[in-house]
Amino acid sequence: MANIHSQKKRIQRAARERLENRRYTSKIKTYFRRLERAVAEGDDGTADSEHRVLMQTIDKAVKRGAIHRNAGARKKSRAARLRRGSQEG
Repeated sequence: MANIHSQKKRIQRAARERLENRRYTSKIKTYFRRLERAVAEGDDGTADSEHRVLMQTIDKAVKRGAIHRNAGARKKSRAARLRRGSQEG
């Protein structure tokens, strides 16, 4: 445990920021699973809406710094590929 006042504050801030980052990453995983489920069921309307929300969430997470810019691009690319694959069939 830290003895320095500023270090105690830094530990609290790091914990708060970690929780916020976890909220974003958890939300992204949830929407990705929902998109996969909608694609597997062949529900195009739901898949479209889930894809749109997933893209917005990834963009927000990148903007906030919760995930790295390249990780966000990779997730968006994978989601788009998943979405395109469902439209071809």
